[in-house]
Order: sequence, then C-alpha cells, then structure tokens
Amino acid sequence: MSGMHRDRLNGNGIRREKQRRTVRNVIRIASLFLFNGYLTGFRNGRIFTGRTKSVCVPVLNCYSCPGALGACPIGSLQAALGTSGGRFPFYVLGTLMLFGAVLGRLTCGLLCPFGLIQDLLAKITSKRITVPKKTDRLLRYLKYAVLALFVIILPAFFRDDFGSSVPWFCKYICPAGTLEGGIPLTLADRALREMTGPLFWWKVLLLAAVIAGSVFIERFFCRYLCPLGAFYSLFSRVSAARMKIDSSACISCGKCGSVCPMALDPVRQISSAECILCGRCADICPAEAVSLRFSLFSVNALREKD
Repeated sequence: MSGMHRDRLNGNGIRREKQRRTVRNVIRIASLFLFNGYLTGFRNGRIFTGRTKSVCVPVLNCYSCPGALGACPIGSLQAALGTSGGRFPFYVLGTLMLFGAVLGRLTCGLLCPFGLIQDLLAKITSKRITVPKKTDRLLRYLKYAVLALFVIILPAFFRDDFGSSVPWFCKYICPAGTLEGGIPLTLADRALREMTGPLFWWKVLLLAAVIAGSVFIERFFCRYLCPLGAFYSLFSRVSAARMKIDSSACISCGKCGSVCPMALDPVRQISSAECILCGRCADICPAEAVSLRFSLFSVNALREKD
C-alpha cells in the first residue's frame, strides 16, 4: 500500500469515525430519555405509574427509577416467576426473545443506559487493568450463573409461606437499580432515609465496586455480571443484527481490537457472543472492512466460528 493511499484511508477513517460516533451518541442519549422520560419523578421523588409501566423495555432499566416509563425485563421476569401459582412468563420471555432475535446485544451496545454510564466511567482514566485471558474467560461465565441462579432458579423455586418469592437479583445485586432507583428515591424522601439498613448499604457497596471496576475495566458489569447481556448473548449467532468483516478488505492494522470495550479481536471473534455490537470497530476501521448489518436468519449464521 502506497503512503498516499494510506494517508487517504487514515483521513477518511477519522472523518467517518467522528460522524459515526456522533450518530451513536445521539441514539444513546435519545434512548436514555425514551426509557427515562418522566423527569418530574426526579423532582418529586415519585415513580411513574402510567400505562406504559406495564411494558417491558429491552434494556436493564430499574422499574423504581423516578424517570422510568417502562418495566425492566429482568425485574419483570423475576416477578412473573415469583408469583403465587408459578405461571409461565410467556409475555416477558416472548418480549426478550423478540429483542434478542432482532437486535441481539445491540441493545447492550447502543441502547442500555447502564452501558452508557459504564462508558462514561471508562473515560475517567486512561490506565486500564488487563485481566489475564484465562481468568477473563472464566469470569465471563459469571453472568450466566447470575442469570440462572438469581433471576430464574431462586425466584421460581424458593417461596415463602404465602407462595410468593422475592426478586433476588433486583433486591440483592442489581447496581443499576441502586443507582437509578434506590439512591434517588432515598435522597428525595426523608422517611426512606430513616429506614435504610444493612441491605441498602450492601447494595451501595456493590454499586461502588461496579463503578470502580468500570473505571479500570471497560464494560466491567457487561462483561462479568449482567444477566440480560447473558440472555441476549444466546441469540448472537442468529440475531438479525450482527457485525460483519470483509476479510478481503481487511488491512490487518489492529485498530478494531484496540478500541473494543469487550476486549475482543473482531478479526477472529466477529460473531462472538461477547460482542455488544457497539460499532466502535466499524467506526475506526480505515478500510471499511467492518460493518454492522441487519440480515434475515439463516442456517449459515449458526455455523460461523469465532
């Protein structure tokens, strides 16, 4: 490749990266207000109770957030599994499967408010902690354990004398719930502040740990703990939204891997279940070899290798 051609690629690449980053940021901010548009709730410390609150949103977004206009799918799933009689959650699972089949983990990369918060935290420092590959690979299975144990098994099978169960993940773990719901409501209501106990401070401590982790490890919660990301990752090979790479156009510059928030190598792991389809690799690729595409389901998608 000539020096002039390389410079042209670099110049065009910088312009495309800025344009695509702007579009991505507009989408993320719009989704933030779409899911949390009840601004009055933050002023008066009351959650929204309108009709849309019964509708599941596709992202991790606390039901108790003062601005939330919809219901968190993880909270809804636990609530359905934990009700007396143990009815199968057709609506919630159907909604999750629809979003998984159409968007996959694009919801994590472009639409999730807690994902946006993690990306902002990652900008605090340029120093990063590199997790050893073997340890990193094992830790990524934690989110599947959280999904199975705290979201499905415990709510479905561990009930009180009245036949009901608690939302285990929301009550004991969810840092998004603490940040979006617990802290704002507690600050706005003196009575709630007086009732805070060990459980509240445990969740604040857990949130602080996730925030610290997100400063030094990009998308810390997404990588290791998010049960919704674990669910959507099951659809990564068949979802309509997928990252694609044109190997014939790839110039092996390594830029795509250097910007991946999930520490993946897009050249080798373009269809990985860990990919959140954030589009950064496509933004920075000087040869336009990487792209986000929407396509119909196909058997070939199941045969793609990482």
